Amino acid sequence: MIAIFSPSQSALKKSAGSDLSELPADAVWIDLEKPTPEEDRAVERLAGVAVPTREDMQEIEISSRLYIENGARYMTATLVCAADTNSPRISPITFILSNQRLVTVRYDAPKPFLLVENKLARGVAPGTNGAMVLLELLDAVIDRCADILERVGADIDQVSRDIFEPDASLRTGHAKRYSDILIAIGRKGDLTSKVRESLVSIGRLVTFVTAETEDVKWSKEMRAQLKTMQRDVGSLSDHASYLSNKITFVLDAMLGVVNLEQNNIIKLFSVMAVVLMPPTLIASVYGMNFRLMPELQWEHGYPMALAMMLCAAVVPYLLFKWKKWL
Repeated sequence: MIAIFSPSQSALKKSAGSDLSELPADAVWIDLEKPTPEEDRAVERLAGVAVPTREDMQEIEISSRLYIENGARYMTATLVCAADTNSPRISPITFILSNQRLVTVRYDAPKPFLLVENKLARGVAPGTNGAMVLLELLDAVIDRCADILERVGADIDQVSRDIFEPDASLRTGHAKRYSDILIAIGRKGDLTSKVRESLVSIGRLVTFVTAETEDVKWSKEMRAQLKTMQRDVGSLSDHASYLSNKITFVLDAMLGVVNLEQNNIIKLFSVMAVVLMPPTLIASVYGMNFRLMPELQWEHGYPMALAMMLCAAVVPYLLFKWKKWL
């Protein structure tokens, strides 16, 4: 699907680009979402740039992600998609800047694209070009990463409270509760790692964009904006590292709680085995079927055996309580 954005009064007007035979001369942004081969060829012919394939976009080498070809800058970054769901994913997005026109190629729907599209539809500065749209997209992507990290931090704080300060009704262990907490920790750790990977790629892209060429000359305000982006990416990367360490700590604490709970259960079974061992011995002795057993003829032998077994069970229990082993 092709979306073409052209200036219209004080905003950018979006058109579907159903006619692949011609491209508006004033188009500043061409957005390719899950393009077909026909759409790729049409954009290559009309915009004068080579549209990378999905396989090319997934290459991890820096030389395959950031390069200049025929005067056009090709920049591929990894963005987080579906971060609000239980199945977040990362998807490569390619930005092509050529002749003050921006072409984006994507096979997913990152939220920043919709936010920028709505923002540009409300109003833009005079003389908006592809480079300015690129900065808007990068700024929105960085803001989105910050929002995700803030939410992850709040969720991890809640998980930490559930572990160290549980409600009175949840102080005793429960397999389902522990399972839910471990799943939550795993999901937050996975999301944080994806955001961190995205920030690394964005940081490299911003550094690559900062270099000026004959086609792109950044104004003073744009250079200041790019420097701000670089600082934001660096600080967010540090925050993502902090969250990763915190998630590791919370995971270790959760596993420690599970181990303590298991040890308490094993200790309970051990105590029960020790408490029941003497009564079992007494019952075994008097359960033997030897003919010459004087105690079998006692009138009060049965009550005495029961009393002995009761005392043999109570004494170890009281001893454990006195030692504070229970």
